[in-house]
Amino acid sequence: MDETSIAKGHDYITLFVDLEERKTLHISAGKDHKTVVDFVEVLEAKQGDRNAIKQVSCDMFPAFIKGVKENMPEAEITFDKFHIIKLINEAVDQVRREEGSYTPILKGNRYIFLKNESNLTAKQKTIKEELSMAKLNLKSIRAMQIREAFQQVYVAESTEQFEGLLNNWYYWATHSQLAPIIKVAKE
Repeated sequence: MDETSIAKGHDYITLFVDLEERKTLHISAGKDHKTVVDFVEVLEAKQGDRNAIKQVSCDMFPAFIKGVKENMPEAEITFDKFHIIKLINEAVDQVRREEGSYTPILKGNRYIFLKNESNLTAKQKTIKEELSMAKLNLKSIRAMQIREAFQQVYVAESTEQFEGLLNNWYYWATHSQLAPIIKVAKE
């Protein structure tokens, strides 16, 4: 499930999608926990069973979590990668901004820390390499490396490997001495 804006402003709809069948099951007005109630009512009106839903993927929006927990008792919630990366990127950018206030070399290089390597321009790749190789011990470089390590968790080939990589990442992030990174890891 995910919400989207249907027009400028704050007119939202929530989409419920079967990821395996790749089809939209239901669209509900709004983006609160009542959208889950609405979905379950429609599902059961069509002879569906809320208890048959074992997995739900959504963002970390508290209303969605509440709606799923209260209305789909058998479902486990998996937070989607896009929203997790977004939060980690915000933490990396906060580290960069704080460090940039006293480290002028970071000025104008925001996207070097937020983009994936494959999306960097040739100039950005060169600057990133120079910053990484410099013996400056930049907090921003460390924060970026933690972000990149998190993305590697998703290329795990097994559940065990995924859990191991995630646990290693979590330990690194929570022991990084970078407050924004620690905070996002603990969320």
